[in-house]
Amino acid sequence: MLDLDLSTFPTLRTERLLLRQLTLHDAPAIHALRQDPRTMEHIGRPRSTSLADAEDLIRRTENDRANNQGISWGMALHERPEIIGTIGYYRLKLDHHRGEIGYLLSPDHWGKGLMSEALKAAVACGFERFHFHSIEAVTDPRNTRSRTLLERNGFLLEGLFKENYLWNGEFLDSAVYSLLNAPTRGDQVPQ
Repeated sequence: MLDLDLSTFPTLRTERLLLRQLTLHDAPAIHALRQDPRTMEHIGRPRSTSLADAEDLIRRTENDRANNQGISWGMALHERPEIIGTIGYYRLKLDHHRGEIGYLLSPDHWGKGLMSEALKAAVACGFERFHFHSIEAVTDPRNTRSRTLLERNGFLLEGLFKENYLWNGEFLDSAVYSLLNAPTRGDQVPQ
């Protein structure tokens, strides 16, 4: 089993982004992200209805980190402190040295390459610091933005699960992507 220690929060920096620990002061930005129907269109989770929803989410992510069950970064531009998105590892499979990555970005920042920057930094942290053997991402197959992001960053489609989860009374499909640690498999290197 992978021995993961998340007691020290790893702040990450990219050319334009600071990936940092979320605090309760970020609740208004998280609420805005998670109440926006464009952001949540392909996320099988309830939209935020109040600031309390966002505060609860921040507390849950911190509790997950404290228990070595996951980690979430808030994404901010270097020149602005407010959160514009999130990225993190959920549903860790430590027996298999595998983490699932998920992300959200404000539609005001779509199409600028910011999520690709954040994904590269989080993947590097997953392989170099957390010692994952593989990273998976599960997305709605209709989410072409997410699928394109993953494919451009070296993730390969592992499979399509038909109607494998129920959301709002509808059975939906899942596309499962993965990326293997490059030193282990040189044939799968992110661009």
